[in-house]
Amino acid sequence: STPGYCRLLFVSTPGYCSLLYMSTPGYSSLLYVSTPAYCCLLYVSTPRYCSSYNLSFGLSNSPWELLLPFRHSCQQQGKTKTVVLFHSERNPRHGPVFSQEPSDSIFPLRFEDNKVFINCKAKGNPVPYYKWKVDGREIDMDLNYNLVEGNLLINNPHATHHGGVYQCIATNTFGTIISREAKVQFAYLQNFSRKPRNTVSVREGQAVVLLCGPPPHNGEIKYSWVFNGRPSFLLQDNRRFVSQRTGNLYIAKVEASDVGNYTCVVRNMMTNATVYSSPTPVELRRDAVMAEYEPKIEVQFPESLHVTKGSSVKLECFALGNPVPAITWRRTDGNPLPGKMKINHSNGVLEIPYFRPEDAGAYECVAENSRGKNIAKGQLIFQNVEHLHWVQTLKDAHMAIEANLQWECRASGKPKPVYRWLKNGEPLVLEDRILLEGGRLAISRINLLDSGMYQCLAENEHGAIYASAELKVVASAPDFSKSLVKKSMLIQRGGEVIMECRPHASPRASISWRRGGERTIMEDGTLRITNISKSDGGRYTCVARNPFGTSSSTGTLVVKEPTKITVPPLSVDATVGQSIVLPCEVSRDSSLDPTFKWFFNGKLIDFNKQDHFEMIGGESAGDLMVRNIQLKHSGKYVCMVHTVVDSVSAAADLIVRGPPGAPEGLMVGEITDSSAQLSWGPGPDNHSPVTTYSIQARTPFSIGWQAVRTVPDSVPGQMFHATVIDLNPWLDYEFRVVAINNVGVGEPSMQSKQIRTKAAVPEVAPGNVSGGGGSRGELVIQWEPIPEELQNGEEFGYIVAFRSLGTTMWKQTVLPSPDASRYTFRNDSIPPLCQFEVKVGVYNNEGEGPSSHVVVVYSAEEEPSIAPSRVMARTLSASEIEVYWEPIPQTASSGKIIGYEVLCWEEGVQESDAEMVKVTDTVALLSGLMGSTLYLISVRAQNSAGAGPSSPAVNVTTKKPPPSQPPGNIEWNLTNSKIFLKWEHVKAMGNESEVTGYKVSVVSEIAESLKTRKQMATPASAERHMGATSASAERHMGATPASTERHRGPPPPLSTTGGHTNTSHYNLQFMASSGKSLH
Repeated sequence: STPGYCRLLFVSTPGYCSLLYMSTPGYSSLLYVSTPAYCCLLYVSTPRYCSSYNLSFGLSNSPWELLLPFRHSCQQQGKTKTVVLFHSERNPRHGPVFSQEPSDSIFPLRFEDNKVFINCKAKGNPVPYYKWKVDGREIDMDLNYNLVEGNLLINNPHATHHGGVYQCIATNTFGTIISREAKVQFAYLQNFSRKPRNTVSVREGQAVVLLCGPPPHNGEIKYSWVFNGRPSFLLQDNRRFVSQRTGNLYIAKVEASDVGNYTCVVRNMMTNATVYSSPTPVELRRDAVMAEYEPKIEVQFPESLHVTKGSSVKLECFALGNPVPAITWRRTDGNPLPGKMKINHSNGVLEIPYFRPEDAGAYECVAENSRGKNIAKGQLIFQNVEHLHWVQTLKDAHMAIEANLQWECRASGKPKPVYRWLKNGEPLVLEDRILLEGGRLAISRINLLDSGMYQCLAENEHGAIYASAELKVVASAPDFSKSLVKKSMLIQRGGEVIMECRPHASPRASISWRRGGERTIMEDGTLRITNISKSDGGRYTCVARNPFGTSSSTGTLVVKEPTKITVPPLSVDATVGQSIVLPCEVSRDSSLDPTFKWFFNGKLIDFNKQDHFEMIGGESAGDLMVRNIQLKHSGKYVCMVHTVVDSVSAAADLIVRGPPGAPEGLMVGEITDSSAQLSWGPGPDNHSPVTTYSIQARTPFSIGWQAVRTVPDSVPGQMFHATVIDLNPWLDYEFRVVAINNVGVGEPSMQSKQIRTKAAVPEVAPGNVSGGGGSRGELVIQWEPIPEELQNGEEFGYIVAFRSLGTTMWKQTVLPSPDASRYTFRNDSIPPLCQFEVKVGVYNNEGEGPSSHVVVVYSAEEEPSIAPSRVMARTLSASEIEVYWEPIPQTASSGKIIGYEVLCWEEGVQESDAEMVKVTDTVALLSGLMGSTLYLISVRAQNSAGAGPSSPAVNVTTKKPPPSQPPGNIEWNLTNSKIFLKWEHVKAMGNESEVTGYKVSVVSEIAESLKTRKQMATPASAERHMGATSASAERHMGATPASTERHRGPPPPLSTTGGHTNTSHYNLQFMASSGKSLH
């Protein structure tokens, strides 16, 4: 660097970028040069000309374009043009990030149109491009390998050439990352050799093992055997076993039926390919038969086997022998086998799915026959493998040049992992500035070349995991575009202000302020001014500098007079129901408008939602009115006044005196049959001391809460216990306490638990003891039962005592029912209306209580001894009969006759089924009867003892029924004030009464509330027409039917032949009548 000229030159190795920066006082240029795999940007500017060229080779823009946001200006015909070298944040640019990585896979290998995809996908801006490695070598794309949007396509793979460990590499202009390693295998199954197999000769009873010798293969396979070419596989049983580890067929004891050809069948479970071996002939030797021998375990499981959690383990065990051995499994520690265990193929395979630590231990396979037994042992060892996972990963870092970077990644796993660091897919090259310590990376004084993609790799013997992050190193001149100094700041005189200056700059800018006077500049560049005066007002400029440039921003400080509360609210006492005003007046700068707010116990009062609060006052006052004060309004009130410059506040306490709160902790102590001891704690007195306490009680039989007597009679406010007296024994009580002060009666306490007083002898005798009545030979005694709340104990009942008047001996009976209210003593020897002295007492489990006063009660009367005389009956109509008789003399009954019973029944019906009518007179009207029917009627007298004998029955026949047909063809005509009616004569039926006349009803309706009715009769011999003169109140005419003696027929339908007026509606009805005149 020389005065007026500077030059910055970066040179890098091939494959990276070179940066050339040159500037002179009148000329500046920024030049990026890169290899074809990267990019190139050329920027040149002079005072008279600005130009920008983008030359791209392979990829788009250079990473430096984002990392060097320099501003270059030039003039062209008096105009200023600025070019800024960074991209918009609307589409942020970043390095690659994997969204899908390859994983361990095994693919079926087919021979036609065989293609395999290994997935890999990364996000980034610019869009990343991809490379792949296999076994650490970079793959050259050829006929076998192709890239499809990052995924690797393998065409016609070969198990040997294309199997291996693959890694995906994603790159864009910000750097490179590599994926985790993925082991790729191919499942295949080759054919058996076609070479014939040798014949196996065995003796009968001997064991044989037929070897499968599977061809080369990869992937899970399953072994089976075919006997004599049959389509089904050889079934396994306790004599024959196929090992899925070797494929060999084991026959424990050969039989004659085993002679034949055996073919081993191998199936690949992934490719579904199946191959068959050449047949192995088995023939039977005739020279001898194999003797019996003890079991020999031919198929064994390993002596020790490490099993991970959740995996499935299969143990094989099979023995040869004669006789055929039996296989059993057990644990050597004596514990039972796991319940989830499965034993297959005649006990030859023990399978333990979902292996857990408790499944570990020593297992034994026991093979036994009549010649002996043999045991195979093995140990299952639980292998606690904790797969690697990140505890702390990396985050992208955007840092200023010359700053210090610290990254740390931590992984958990067993065994404990070790760490490696990569930059852009390659091992990180250590320098003096770079420190690696386990998963911690520290880079001091970072520069532009430190930008790139970093990866922390944690690995152990079970695998590796990768964490990626991007480091962007930013170098820029100070920039206030997003953090200008506040344009205008208002502050009160005497106050304090902090003016912030925080430009965006990389590296951090040095800050200075321009304006005279004593100022304090803090470490972060902010300006602090205290005890402000009017002279401190004015413009302040913050100047920021770093090696890449200088920038400034200016703000104005305006000083105002402070706001003061001149009339603050004062603390005050109030009583519930009163209203008060808390004042709040201020003095202020005339250019500022104050805003008043009130807070109650720290919460802002919303005057739109509070009925009790209202703010009143003028421009400089915001007084608070509290209406109808309640206890809940006690507390601290704060008046807060805001202006755009400052805020001031003043507080006052409002003490509300009210009735006391509810006493607390009510407890019931000792309980007797008539008292209970209570204790409680004081509740809030609401700023007025409690003077007395009142105790209330409630029972299931009381109406609400009732005050009870206490000792002391008046409980003072300083006493928190009392004894409640005069309680009823054996009754459930609840108590509560109410406090009283000079303001009023407070809220009651929570009710106590329900208690029951102890039992006692009943104290109340039954009342209103009386009696009398009943049947002959009965003494009826009645009383009012004792209410449950006065029974005083369990097993409550009554003791009824009585004696004949003038005797000394009492007869007693016990009624155990508490609801009893009547007792009847029966004795045929009791004379009617005999006097008895009666009393009723009470008792319960505790003993006998008092008895009632002695009262005199009469025994029952005797029924009447004679029947009524001179019983007569006459028919009034087809449905009514009138009956009358002579009353019986009082001498015929020991008591008062209270009425008569009239019995009525049809001829041919039993008297016991008669209908009965009770009357108190000597005349009865029977109605609802059938016409033209013979009825029998008798009468008997009744007193309190019952009914006497019935009179002899009298016969009476009802009359024929009235005409059933109404008059027909009714015609009417209205002339002036007269109505003329005409109708047809009604002819009675054979079983009906003759028609004797007609009845016409006239009903007038002027309004719903005014109706008049007029009836007229006309004899049957008269002409069947009439004239009606309309009265002033007649507006509606109603008709009645034809009639016989005391009967009416049904009304006829109305037929109209005349007209009607606009104000009257006439409805005429008729009925025929006979016999007597109608009323």
